[in-house]
Amino acid sequence: MPQIIPLHQLASWRQEQRRLGRKVVATNGCFDLLHVGHLRYLQAARALGDCLVVGLNGDASVRELKGPTRPLNPEAERAELLAALKPVDVVTIFPEKRAVHFLTELQPDIYAKGGDYTEDQLDPDEVAAIRAGGGRIQILALVPGKSTSALVAKAGLNK
Repeated sequence: MPQIIPLHQLASWRQEQRRLGRKVVATNGCFDLLHVGHLRYLQAARALGDCLVVGLNGDASVRELKGPTRPLNPEAERAELLAALKPVDVVTIFPEKRAVHFLTELQPDIYAKGGDYTEDQLDPDEVAAIRAGGGRIQILALVPGKSTSALVAKAGLNK
């Protein structure tokens, strides 16, 4: 059953998954306006393991990453929408710009990132957190032509 777990409870949740022998996949992002590209990406990430945990950038970090007019949807609503998606098992909100603390707490087996990244472009502290926890990084194919930024621009919301 999908659930939203506070960041400080993520490590104990992860211990239970280890006890059950489950392979945990993690990804993260802003997920401000959900679109089919997000869904396909989350489906591909979920297929890599037994459960998918989505680290969601909190509102302040979205503003830091995307600008003062974002997010369009508040973090609690973004988390609820993500948790309702079939491929998502757990959502946790993290306040920082980078996912280092989220990844350190979770110690996923696999860290999935979209094809708009290469492993060399990932934040070095995030990569170190994955490696320290014994995980690996998996870059997934980008869904062409599907992005929140393109939707925002198309709607004229970035003015």
